Amino acid sequence: MAMAPGVGPAGDMTSAADDTPQVNAPGLNYFVFALFFIFGGITSLNDVIIPKLKELFTLNFFEASLVQFWFFIAYAVVGIPGARLVKRLGYMRGAVAGLLTMMAGCLLFIPASQTALFPMFLFAYFILATGVVLVQIVANPLISVLGPPSTTHSRLTFAQAFNSLGTTIFPYLGAILILGSLASVTAAELSGAELAAYRTAESQAIVNGYLGLAAALAVVAGVVWLFRNRLKGEKHEHTSLAEGLGLLKRPRFGYGAASIFLYVGAEVAIGSFIVNYLMQSHVLNLAEQDAGKLISLYWGGALVGRFIGSGLLRVVSPGWLLATVAAGAITLIAISANSTGAVAGYSLLAVGLMNAIMFPTIFSLACEKLGPRAADGSGIINVAICGGAIIPPMYGALADATSLAFALVLPAACYAIIAGFGVFARRPA
Repeated sequence: MAMAPGVGPAGDMTSAADDTPQVNAPGLNYFVFALFFIFGGITSLNDVIIPKLKELFTLNFFEASLVQFWFFIAYAVVGIPGARLVKRLGYMRGAVAGLLTMMAGCLLFIPASQTALFPMFLFAYFILATGVVLVQIVANPLISVLGPPSTTHSRLTFAQAFNSLGTTIFPYLGAILILGSLASVTAAELSGAELAAYRTAESQAIVNGYLGLAAALAVVAGVVWLFRNRLKGEKHEHTSLAEGLGLLKRPRFGYGAASIFLYVGAEVAIGSFIVNYLMQSHVLNLAEQDAGKLISLYWGGALVGRFIGSGLLRVVSPGWLLATVAAGAITLIAISANSTGAVAGYSLLAVGLMNAIMFPTIFSLACEKLGPRAADGSGIINVAICGGAIIPPMYGALADATSLAFALVLPAACYAIIAGFGVFARRPA
Protein backbone atom coordinates (compact mmCIF):
# COMPACT_ATOMS: atom_id res chain seq x y z
CA MET A 1 0.00 0.00 0.00
CA ALA A 2 1.15 3.51 -0.72
CA MET A 3 2.20 4.83 2.63
CA ALA A 4 3.64 8.21 3.62
CA PRO A 5 6.69 8.38 5.89
CA GLY A 6 6.17 7.16 9.42
CA VAL A 7 7.03 4.12 11.46
CA GLY A 8 4.35 1.60 12.36
CA PRO A 9 4.27 -0.55 15.49
CA ALA A 10 6.28 -3.31 13.82
CA GLY A 11 8.93 -0.93 12.59
CA ASP A 12 7.62 -0.98 9.01
CA MET A 13 7.24 2.22 7.02
CA THR A 14 3.61 3.30 7.20
CA SER A 15 1.56 6.05 5.77
CA ALA A 16 -1.68 7.81 6.41
CA ALA A 17 -2.64 7.73 2.76
CA ASP A 18 -3.50 4.95 0.36
CA ASP A 19 -4.80 4.77 -3.18
CA THR A 20 -7.42 2.16 -2.29
CA PRO A 21 -10.85 3.84 -2.29
CA GLN A 22 -12.64 3.61 1.04
CA VAL A 23 -16.42 3.20 1.18
CA ASN A 24 -18.86 4.40 3.79
CA ALA A 25 -21.18 1.63 4.95
CA PRO A 26 -21.54 1.45 8.74
CA GLY A 27 -22.27 -2.05 9.98
CA LEU A 28 -21.43 -3.74 6.68
CA ASN A 29 -18.48 -5.50 8.31
CA TYR A 30 -20.95 -7.87 9.96
CA PHE A 31 -22.36 -8.81 6.57
CA VAL A 32 -18.88 -9.63 5.31
CA PHE A 33 -18.17 -11.71 8.41
CA ALA A 34 -21.33 -13.72 7.65
CA LEU A 35 -20.12 -14.37 4.09
CA PHE A 36 -16.78 -15.65 5.39
CA PHE A 37 -18.61 -17.95 7.81
CA ILE A 38 -20.86 -19.39 5.08
CA PHE A 39 -18.31 -20.15 2.36
CA GLY A 40 -15.78 -21.42 4.90
CA GLY A 41 -18.23 -23.88 6.40
CA ILE A 42 -19.46 -25.18 3.07
CA THR A 43 -15.91 -25.69 1.78
CA SER A 44 -14.85 -27.64 4.88
CA LEU A 45 -17.79 -30.06 4.50
CA ASN A 46 -15.85 -31.63 1.63
CA ASP A 47 -13.51 -33.19 4.21
CA VAL A 48 -16.47 -35.07 5.69
CA ILE A 49 -18.02 -36.02 2.36
CA ILE A 50 -14.82 -37.47 0.85
CA PRO A 51 -14.52 -40.54 3.15
CA LYS A 52 -18.26 -41.13 2.73
CA LEU A 53 -18.11 -41.09 -1.07
CA LYS A 54 -14.87 -43.07 -0.99
CA GLU A 55 -16.75 -45.91 0.74
CA LEU A 56 -19.98 -45.60 -1.29
CA PHE A 57 -18.19 -45.75 -4.65
CA THR A 58 -15.19 -47.90 -3.54
CA LEU A 59 -12.67 -45.26 -4.61
CA ASN A 60 -8.91 -45.10 -4.07
CA PHE A 61 -7.32 -41.96 -2.60
CA PHE A 62 -6.74 -40.36 -6.01
CA GLU A 63 -10.32 -40.97 -7.15
CA ALA A 64 -11.73 -39.65 -3.87
CA SER A 65 -9.65 -36.48 -4.28
CA LEU A 66 -11.62 -35.68 -7.45
CA VAL A 67 -14.22 -34.13 -5.15
CA GLN A 68 -11.68 -31.44 -4.30
CA PHE A 69 -10.56 -31.22 -7.92
CA TRP A 70 -14.04 -30.40 -9.22
CA PHE A 71 -14.74 -28.08 -6.32
CA PHE A 72 -11.53 -26.04 -6.53
CA ILE A 73 -11.17 -26.08 -10.32
CA ALA A 74 -14.14 -23.72 -10.27
CA TYR A 75 -11.74 -21.08 -8.97
CA ALA A 76 -9.66 -21.37 -12.15
CA VAL A 77 -12.72 -21.37 -14.41
CA VAL A 78 -14.79 -18.71 -12.66
CA GLY A 79 -12.20 -16.48 -10.95
CA ILE A 80 -11.53 -13.91 -13.68
CA PRO A 81 -15.03 -13.90 -15.28
CA GLY A 82 -16.43 -13.72 -11.76
CA ALA A 83 -14.35 -10.64 -10.97
CA ARG A 84 -15.63 -8.95 -14.12
CA LEU A 85 -19.22 -9.85 -13.17
CA VAL A 86 -18.79 -8.43 -9.68
CA LYS A 87 -17.39 -5.19 -11.12
CA ARG A 88 -20.46 -4.95 -13.36
CA LEU A 89 -23.04 -5.81 -10.70
CA GLY A 90 -21.35 -4.26 -7.67
CA TYR A 91 -20.35 -6.00 -4.47
CA MET A 92 -23.82 -6.49 -2.96
CA ARG A 93 -25.56 -7.74 -6.10
CA GLY A 94 -22.52 -9.89 -6.83
CA ALA A 95 -22.92 -11.48 -3.40
CA VAL A 96 -26.57 -12.27 -4.16
CA ALA A 97 -25.58 -13.92 -7.45
CA GLY A 98 -23.02 -16.03 -5.60
CA LEU A 99 -25.42 -17.07 -2.85
CA LEU A 100 -28.11 -18.12 -5.35
CA THR A 101 -25.57 -20.14 -7.32
CA MET A 102 -24.50 -21.87 -4.13
CA MET A 103 -28.14 -22.67 -3.43
CA ALA A 104 -28.49 -24.22 -6.90
CA GLY A 105 -25.42 -26.36 -6.25
CA CYS A 106 -26.92 -27.62 -2.99
CA LEU A 107 -30.15 -28.58 -4.76
CA LEU A 108 -28.21 -30.59 -7.36
CA PHE A 109 -27.38 -33.14 -4.66
CA ILE A 110 -30.97 -34.37 -5.02
CA PRO A 111 -30.55 -35.76 -8.57
CA ALA A 112 -26.99 -36.84 -7.67
CA SER A 113 -28.35 -39.07 -4.91
CA GLN A 114 -31.26 -40.36 -6.98
CA THR A 115 -29.00 -41.43 -9.86
CA ALA A 116 -26.34 -42.79 -7.47
CA LEU A 117 -23.65 -41.66 -9.92
CA PHE A 118 -20.33 -40.26 -8.68
CA PRO A 119 -19.98 -37.83 -11.65
CA MET A 120 -23.30 -36.21 -10.68
CA PHE A 121 -21.92 -35.48 -7.21
CA LEU A 122 -18.84 -33.94 -8.83
CA PHE A 123 -21.04 -31.70 -11.03
CA ALA A 124 -23.01 -30.56 -7.99
CA TYR A 125 -19.75 -29.65 -6.24
CA PHE A 126 -18.60 -27.64 -9.26
CA ILE A 127 -21.80 -25.54 -9.31
CA LEU A 128 -21.69 -25.09 -5.53
CA ALA A 129 -18.07 -23.96 -5.78
CA THR A 130 -18.93 -21.50 -8.57
CA GLY A 131 -21.16 -19.68 -6.10
CA VAL A 132 -18.48 -19.84 -3.41
CA VAL A 133 -15.99 -18.22 -5.81
CA LEU A 134 -18.36 -15.33 -6.53
CA VAL A 135 -18.98 -14.75 -2.82
CA GLN A 136 -15.25 -14.88 -2.07
CA ILE A 137 -14.45 -12.40 -4.85
CA VAL A 138 -16.82 -10.01 -3.09
CA ALA A 139 -15.70 -10.67 0.48
CA ASN A 140 -11.91 -10.32 0.27
CA PRO A 141 -11.61 -6.85 -1.32
CA LEU A 142 -14.73 -5.55 0.43
CA ILE A 143 -13.24 -6.06 3.87
CA SER A 144 -10.16 -4.14 2.66
CA VAL A 145 -12.14 -1.00 1.79
CA LEU A 146 -14.32 -0.98 4.92
CA GLY A 147 -11.67 0.57 7.14
CA PRO A 148 -8.32 2.38 7.26
CA PRO A 149 -5.49 0.92 5.15
CA SER A 150 -3.17 0.72 8.16
CA THR A 151 -5.20 -2.13 9.67
CA THR A 152 -6.03 -4.08 6.48
CA HIS A 153 -3.86 -7.11 7.42
CA SER A 154 -5.41 -7.32 10.86
CA ARG A 155 -8.97 -6.71 9.64
CA LEU A 156 -8.78 -9.36 6.92
CA THR A 157 -7.32 -11.86 9.38
CA PHE A 158 -10.15 -11.12 11.84
CA ALA A 159 -12.70 -11.68 9.06
CA GLN A 160 -10.97 -14.95 8.19
CA ALA A 161 -11.56 -16.02 11.79
CA PHE A 162 -15.26 -16.16 10.96
CA ASN A 163 -14.35 -18.31 7.97
CA SER A 164 -12.62 -20.62 10.43
CA LEU A 165 -15.65 -20.57 12.74
CA GLY A 166 -17.63 -22.04 9.85
CA THR A 167 -14.93 -24.61 9.07
CA THR A 168 -14.92 -25.66 12.74
CA ILE A 169 -18.68 -26.03 13.21
CA PHE A 170 -19.74 -27.50 9.85
CA PRO A 171 -17.46 -30.59 9.83
CA TYR A 172 -18.42 -31.60 13.37
CA LEU A 173 -22.13 -31.44 12.58
CA GLY A 174 -21.51 -33.03 9.18
CA ALA A 175 -19.64 -35.94 10.77
CA ILE A 176 -22.61 -36.65 13.04
CA LEU A 177 -25.15 -36.33 10.22
CA ILE A 178 -23.25 -37.89 7.32
CA LEU A 179 -20.71 -40.30 8.80
CA GLY A 180 -23.04 -41.74 11.44
CA SER A 181 -24.26 -44.52 9.17
CA LEU A 182 -26.09 -47.48 10.68
CA ALA A 183 -25.52 -49.68 7.63
CA SER A 184 -24.32 -53.21 8.42
CA VAL A 185 -22.74 -53.68 4.98
CA THR A 186 -20.37 -51.74 2.73
CA ALA A 187 -20.50 -50.90 -0.97
CA ALA A 188 -17.65 -53.33 -1.61
CA GLU A 189 -19.93 -56.21 -0.59
CA LEU A 190 -22.75 -55.32 -3.02
CA SER A 191 -23.34 -55.16 -6.76
CA GLY A 192 -26.02 -54.37 -9.34
CA ALA A 193 -29.41 -53.09 -8.14
CA GLU A 194 -28.53 -53.69 -4.48
CA LEU A 195 -25.46 -51.49 -4.81
CA ALA A 196 -27.43 -48.68 -6.49
CA ALA A 197 -30.12 -48.86 -3.80
CA TYR A 198 -27.46 -48.79 -1.06
CA ARG A 199 -25.76 -45.73 -2.56
CA THR A 200 -29.08 -43.90 -2.89
CA ALA A 201 -30.07 -44.66 0.71
CA GLU A 202 -26.68 -43.88 2.22
CA SER A 203 -26.32 -40.59 0.30
CA GLN A 204 -29.68 -39.34 1.60
CA ALA A 205 -27.93 -37.93 4.67
CA ILE A 206 -25.77 -35.85 2.33
CA VAL A 207 -28.89 -34.62 0.52
CA ASN A 208 -30.63 -33.65 3.76
CA GLY A 209 -27.63 -31.63 4.89
CA TYR A 210 -27.37 -29.69 1.66
CA LEU A 211 -31.14 -29.07 1.48
CA GLY A 212 -30.86 -27.35 4.85
CA LEU A 213 -27.99 -25.26 3.51
CA ALA A 214 -30.01 -24.34 0.41
CA ALA A 215 -32.83 -23.00 2.57
CA ALA A 216 -30.41 -20.96 4.68
CA LEU A 217 -28.69 -19.55 1.58
CA ALA A 218 -32.07 -18.47 0.15
CA VAL A 219 -32.78 -16.50 3.33
CA VAL A 220 -29.35 -14.85 3.37
CA ALA A 221 -29.63 -13.93 -0.34
CA GLY A 222 -33.00 -12.31 0.35
CA VAL A 223 -31.59 -10.24 3.20
CA VAL A 224 -28.59 -9.11 1.13
CA TRP A 225 -30.90 -8.10 -1.73
CA LEU A 226 -32.88 -5.86 0.63
CA PHE A 227 -29.63 -4.00 1.44
CA ARG A 228 -28.26 -4.00 -2.11
CA ASN A 229 -28.04 -0.19 -2.22
CA ARG A 230 -26.38 0.17 1.18
CA LEU A 231 -22.85 0.45 -0.17
CA LYS A 232 -21.88 4.04 -1.00
CA GLY A 233 -18.78 5.20 -2.84
CA GLU A 234 -18.02 1.89 -4.56
CA LYS A 235 -15.68 2.26 -7.55
CA HIS A 236 -14.08 -0.23 -9.92
CA GLU A 237 -11.52 0.19 -12.67
CA HIS A 238 -12.70 -1.63 -15.79
CA THR A 239 -9.81 -3.39 -17.48
CA SER A 240 -9.32 -5.96 -20.20
CA LEU A 241 -8.43 -9.57 -19.45
CA ALA A 242 -4.87 -8.95 -20.64
CA GLU A 243 -4.54 -5.93 -18.34
CA GLY A 244 -5.87 -7.97 -15.42
CA LEU A 245 -3.42 -10.80 -16.04
CA GLY A 246 -0.70 -8.17 -16.37
CA LEU A 247 -0.73 -7.94 -12.58
CA LEU A 248 1.15 -11.25 -12.56
CA LYS A 249 4.17 -9.40 -13.98
CA ARG A 250 4.56 -7.64 -10.65
CA PRO A 251 6.99 -9.92 -8.73
CA ARG A 252 5.27 -9.36 -5.40
CA PHE A 253 1.80 -10.13 -6.76
CA GLY A 254 2.96 -13.04 -8.93
CA TYR A 255 4.84 -14.73 -6.07
CA GLY A 256 1.87 -14.07 -3.80
CA ALA A 257 -0.57 -15.69 -6.24
CA ALA A 258 1.70 -18.74 -6.47
CA SER A 259 1.83 -18.89 -2.67
CA ILE A 260 -1.98 -18.84 -2.48
CA PHE A 261 -2.02 -21.77 -4.95
CA LEU A 262 0.39 -23.76 -2.78
CA TYR A 263 -1.19 -22.79 0.55
CA VAL A 264 -4.71 -23.81 -0.44
CA GLY A 265 -3.39 -26.98 -2.05
CA ALA A 266 -1.47 -27.98 1.09
CA GLU A 267 -4.29 -27.12 3.50
CA VAL A 268 -6.94 -28.93 1.45
CA ALA A 269 -4.72 -31.97 0.84
CA ILE A 270 -4.21 -32.49 4.56
CA GLY A 271 -7.86 -31.82 5.38
CA SER A 272 -9.12 -34.13 2.62
CA PHE A 273 -7.36 -37.22 3.95
CA ILE A 274 -7.06 -36.47 7.64
CA VAL A 275 -10.03 -38.74 8.45
CA ASN A 276 -8.34 -41.67 6.70
CA TYR A 277 -5.02 -40.69 8.31
CA LEU A 278 -6.46 -40.75 11.84
CA MET A 279 -8.29 -44.05 11.18
CA GLN A 280 -4.98 -45.87 10.58
CA SER A 281 -4.15 -48.48 13.21
CA HIS A 282 -0.70 -46.99 13.89
CA VAL A 283 -2.10 -43.48 14.37
CA LEU A 284 -5.35 -43.14 16.40
CA ASN A 285 -7.21 -46.23 15.10
CA LEU A 286 -10.56 -44.38 15.18
CA ALA A 287 -13.93 -45.20 13.68
CA GLU A 288 -14.92 -43.05 10.68
CA GLN A 289 -17.37 -40.83 12.56
CA ASP A 290 -15.00 -40.25 15.49
CA ALA A 291 -12.18 -39.34 13.11
CA GLY A 292 -14.54 -37.03 11.24
CA LYS A 293 -15.35 -35.10 14.40
CA LEU A 294 -11.64 -34.38 14.90
CA ILE A 295 -11.58 -32.40 11.64
CA SER A 296 -12.99 -29.61 13.81
CA LEU A 297 -9.68 -29.54 15.69
CA TYR A 298 -7.79 -29.01 12.43
CA TRP A 299 -10.01 -26.11 11.37
CA GLY A 300 -10.53 -24.98 14.96
CA GLY A 301 -6.79 -24.41 15.23
CA ALA A 302 -7.10 -21.96 12.35
CA LEU A 303 -10.00 -20.27 14.17
CA VAL A 304 -7.98 -19.72 17.36
CA GLY A 305 -4.89 -18.76 15.39
CA ARG A 306 -6.70 -16.12 13.37
CA PHE A 307 -7.96 -14.30 16.46
CA ILE A 308 -4.44 -14.43 17.89
CA GLY A 309 -2.94 -13.47 14.52
CA SER A 310 -5.28 -10.52 14.17
CA GLY A 311 -3.63 -9.02 17.24
CA LEU A 312 -0.08 -10.09 16.38
CA LEU A 313 -0.27 -8.53 12.93
CA ARG A 314 -0.71 -5.12 14.54
CA VAL A 315 2.73 -5.38 16.18
CA VAL A 316 4.68 -7.92 14.09
CA SER A 317 5.82 -7.70 10.47
CA PRO A 318 3.25 -9.70 8.40
CA GLY A 319 6.00 -11.14 6.19
CA TRP A 320 8.10 -12.42 9.07
CA LEU A 321 5.06 -13.85 10.84
CA LEU A 322 4.06 -15.67 7.64
CA ALA A 323 7.54 -17.19 7.32
CA THR A 324 7.47 -18.26 10.97
CA VAL A 325 4.14 -20.10 10.83
CA ALA A 326 5.08 -21.78 7.53
CA ALA A 327 8.22 -23.13 9.22
CA GLY A 328 6.02 -24.27 12.10
CA ALA A 329 3.78 -26.21 9.70
CA ILE A 330 6.79 -27.99 8.20
CA THR A 331 8.00 -28.95 11.69
CA LEU A 332 4.62 -30.39 12.71
CA ILE A 333 4.34 -32.37 9.46
CA ALA A 334 7.80 -33.84 10.01
CA ILE A 335 6.86 -34.86 13.56
CA SER A 336 3.61 -36.50 12.41
CA ALA A 337 5.16 -38.39 9.50
CA ASN A 338 7.92 -39.83 11.68
CA SER A 339 5.91 -40.85 14.74
CA THR A 340 2.89 -42.97 15.72
CA GLY A 341 -0.13 -42.84 18.00
CA ALA A 342 -1.41 -39.61 19.52
CA VAL A 343 1.75 -37.70 18.60
CA ALA A 344 1.29 -38.52 14.90
CA GLY A 345 -2.41 -37.68 14.95
CA TYR A 346 -2.47 -34.50 16.97
CA SER A 347 0.69 -32.99 15.49
CA LEU A 348 -0.94 -33.16 12.06
CA LEU A 349 -4.17 -31.68 13.41
CA ALA A 350 -2.08 -28.84 14.89
CA VAL A 351 -1.01 -27.78 11.39
CA GLY A 352 -4.37 -25.99 11.30
CA LEU A 353 -3.04 -23.53 13.87
CA MET A 354 -0.09 -22.75 11.59
CA ASN A 355 -2.45 -22.24 8.65
CA ALA A 356 -4.36 -19.57 10.54
CA ILE A 357 -2.90 -16.35 9.16
CA MET A 358 -1.59 -17.67 5.84
CA PHE A 359 -4.39 -16.89 3.39
CA PRO A 360 -5.27 -13.36 4.61
CA THR A 361 -1.62 -12.41 5.04
CA ILE A 362 -0.54 -13.72 1.63
CA PHE A 363 -3.58 -12.04 0.05
CA SER A 364 -3.00 -8.64 1.61
CA LEU A 365 0.79 -8.73 1.05
CA ALA A 366 0.33 -9.68 -2.61
CA CYS A 367 -2.39 -7.08 -3.24
CA GLU A 368 -0.68 -4.11 -1.63
CA LYS A 369 -0.93 -0.95 -3.74
CA LEU A 370 -3.43 -2.35 -6.29
CA GLY A 371 -5.88 0.44 -5.52
CA PRO A 372 -8.95 0.42 -7.81
CA ARG A 373 -7.62 -2.76 -9.47
CA ALA A 374 -8.34 -4.68 -6.25
CA ALA A 375 -11.19 -6.61 -7.90
CA ASP A 376 -8.82 -7.75 -10.68
CA GLY A 377 -6.30 -8.84 -8.07
CA SER A 378 -8.98 -10.65 -6.09
CA GLY A 379 -10.13 -12.45 -9.24
CA ILE A 380 -6.62 -13.68 -10.02
CA ILE A 381 -6.05 -14.70 -6.40
CA ASN A 382 -9.28 -16.67 -6.59
CA VAL A 383 -7.96 -18.41 -9.71
CA ALA A 384 -4.88 -19.33 -7.68
CA ILE A 385 -7.13 -21.04 -5.13
CA CYS A 386 -7.41 -23.82 -7.74
CA GLY A 387 -4.33 -25.18 -5.97
CA GLY A 388 -6.99 -27.01 -3.98
CA ALA A 389 -7.85 -28.86 -7.20
CA ILE A 390 -4.26 -29.81 -8.12
CA ILE A 391 -2.33 -30.58 -4.93
CA PRO A 392 -4.86 -32.99 -3.28
CA PRO A 393 -4.98 -35.38 -6.31
CA MET A 394 -1.17 -35.31 -6.37
CA TYR A 395 -1.20 -36.13 -2.66
CA GLY A 396 -3.75 -38.90 -3.25
CA ALA A 397 -1.73 -40.44 -6.09
CA LEU A 398 1.45 -40.28 -3.99
CA ALA A 399 -0.39 -41.85 -1.03
CA ASP A 400 -1.69 -44.66 -3.26
CA ALA A 401 1.88 -45.34 -4.40
CA THR A 402 3.51 -45.00 -0.96
CA SER A 403 1.58 -44.09 2.20
CA LEU A 404 -0.44 -41.20 3.66
CA ALA A 405 2.51 -40.35 5.92
CA PHE A 406 5.16 -40.29 3.18
CA ALA A 407 2.88 -38.20 0.94
CA LEU A 408 3.06 -35.40 3.53
CA VAL A 409 6.35 -34.40 1.91
CA LEU A 410 4.23 -32.66 -0.75
CA PRO A 411 2.43 -30.15 1.53
CA ALA A 412 5.70 -29.66 3.43
CA ALA A 413 7.35 -28.51 0.18
CA CYS A 414 4.45 -26.10 -0.41
CA TYR A 415 4.93 -24.53 3.01
CA ALA A 416 8.67 -24.10 2.34
CA ILE A 417 7.95 -21.94 -0.71
CA ILE A 418 5.38 -19.94 1.26
CA ALA A 419 7.99 -19.24 3.93
CA GLY A 420 10.15 -17.81 1.15
CA PHE A 421 7.36 -15.44 0.13
CA GLY A 422 7.09 -14.19 3.70
CA VAL A 423 10.76 -13.24 3.68
CA PHE A 424 10.47 -11.75 0.16
CA ALA A 425 7.46 -9.56 1.10
CA ARG A 426 8.65 -8.56 4.56
CA ARG A 427 8.80 -4.89 3.58
CA PRO A 428 5.84 -2.76 2.32
CA ALA A 429 5.37 -2.64 -1.46
